Amino acid sequence: MSHDDASQMKIFCGRASRGLCESICQHLNLPMGQGKTELFPDGEVFVKIEEDVRGRDCFVVQSTYNPVNAHLMELLIYIDCLKRASAQRITAVIPYFGYARQDRKDEGRVPITAKLVANLLTVAGANRIMAMDLHAEQIQGFFDMPVDHLHAAPVLVDHLESIKDELGDLVLVSPDVGNVKMANKYANWLGGDLAIIDKRRKSGSEVESANIIGDVEGKTALMVDDMITTAGTMCEAARLLKSRGVRDVVAAATHPVFVGLAMERLKEAPISRVVVTDTIPCAGRCEPIVDKLSELSVAELIGDAMRRVHHNQSVSSLFRKNGARGQR
Repeated sequence: MSHDDASQMKIFCGRASRGLCESICQHLNLPMGQGKTELFPDGEVFVKIEEDVRGRDCFVVQSTYNPVNAHLMELLIYIDCLKRASAQRITAVIPYFGYARQDRKDEGRVPITAKLVANLLTVAGANRIMAMDLHAEQIQGFFDMPVDHLHAAPVLVDHLESIKDELGDLVLVSPDVGNVKMANKYANWLGGDLAIIDKRRKSGSEVESANIIGDVEGKTALMVDDMITTAGTMCEAARLLKSRGVRDVVAAATHPVFVGLAMERLKEAPISRVVVTDTIPCAGRCEPIVDKLSELSVAELIGDAMRRVHHNQSVSSLFRKNGARGQR
């Protein structure tokens, strides 16, 4: 980037995404914005911007994973801080958008928390949102401002293409009916067959997988999802696939949420590879599955999108370069 870009574009980061933000700044050849976050003894968050941002195009990179509320609050305070320091435009870059699954009223007397978070970001002073693989695409409509919805598919597909010879004969497996659309896209991009697991849920925490629709015998089953949370669905599906003669099972997802028994389940499950991105850092918590894990970086993809936003260029064209990028 030119010196003029460096003086106009400022990239700040909260505590949740420091590693990712450093990689983004490195890719854009820009210094990270000078700002600090401190905790007062009573637990309150304090943010201070330590350089001039008046009239600048500012980006704040912060994923809102666990502890969700602490990371979200820090992001809101960062935005408020930049607004009061007279930043020209503030873009909240949220690689992993917490509360995305609370996007509708599926029963009586429950909140739509994803909409509440959208309202909070708006009131804080964000002018634009950038997020990656939202759990539900309609969340974009919760904002009355531009939302750049990025997809990790180009990064995941590039990696899977690079190991395609090792994987052999591929079948893309949807671990449930709701995932069929995504599995079908990956089947087209990677040139594999499609299979669907007809899953029946016993209760909120117990999942019982039943039938497989499609031919899987002797093939490498690839399951792709937007996130792996407790890994219950994926591991149950892997065991079912193995019992039906699958040669190998590979799991891939954008967001490695990995909570509860996820690590133990993935370690014990007949899954040979777990491919994720760095929207949520794996460092220090993924030791049990380190021999199965491939952590890919979305820094360049996010960085390129930020540069395009800064120059008022098309972001969707980023996803048209090859098969996997044709989804926008």
